[in-house]
Amino acid sequence: MTGHTEDLGGGVFHIDTRMGGYEGITSSYLIRGSRPCLVETGTARSAEVVIAALASLGVEAQDLATIVVTHIHLDHAGGVGDLAEAFPQAQVVVHEAGARHLADPSRLVASAHRVFGEAMDRLFGDLRAVPAERLAVLGDVGVVDLGDGRSLEAFHNPGHASHHVGLLDTATGDLYTGDAAGVYVPETADVRPATPPPDFDLDLALSSLGRMRDADAHRLLFSHFGPVTDVRDTLDRSEAELRYWVEAVAEAHAATPDVDHAIAMVREKDRERHPVFYSDPDRVQKFDELSGVGANVHGIIRWLDKRG
Repeated sequence: MTGHTEDLGGGVFHIDTRMGGYEGITSSYLIRGSRPCLVETGTARSAEVVIAALASLGVEAQDLATIVVTHIHLDHAGGVGDLAEAFPQAQVVVHEAGARHLADPSRLVASAHRVFGEAMDRLFGDLRAVPAERLAVLGDVGVVDLGDGRSLEAFHNPGHASHHVGLLDTATGDLYTGDAAGVYVPETADVRPATPPPDFDLDLALSSLGRMRDADAHRLLFSHFGPVTDVRDTLDRSEAELRYWVEAVAEAHAATPDVDHAIAMVREKDRERHPVFYSDPDRVQKFDELSGVGANVHGIIRWLDKRG
């Protein structure tokens, strides 16, 4: 990676959006063609990094045609208002269940402040509104025109979030996974779960993994973090990890009514299961900021309790 960008071939460029100043946890992607498209914006705090990266790749203010977000969580779409202002010709594409929160993000931002407290400003910043007329809404399926006969085929991919979509590039076979395949750790090749409240649903998550297998992608482009070419094995490991975590949380939740104790129990099991990941405290800290054990346990417990 040169600076914050990496040429992945096929007109696709990987941008490290540097959430919270950390390297190697949040990705954005430029598809450079006759209708340049940005997939994921990163946080509002990352907007300047992304704008500078796009400029270094030759994308000027009037050039960007489309900004697509896989879902509206702030590490994926927090910078969308800033990017929409910086690129006034760009249409902003989002699933229909998330569109209203981009047009009026007040409830989403207020909720994030309650959840993240003092860390909100440091990690994310506030999502700015996108004018409603700039929004293009996806349903269960949709198409994003990349020009010259190339497109992103979009499909609803819930489990992590109800408003989550997957995106398949018809030219390269790249599948933009968002968080539906979990979090990929490039240094260790671990695939970690992404099961935060309130939307996590195991059954939907497993069906979404199945939909990604059926896409027959040539490469996975994770929003956390980067490209993976071993598609089938990575999706299989994502499913195995997801099932393992749900089982571990269910056991801990049955053993103690204290959620903090349950989190500690699950973390210890995770440490034993992934010793290489835990061998670097700095790595553990940055991925905890992104998709921590606590948030994942809370999301799984909420789903377990809802099921009864």
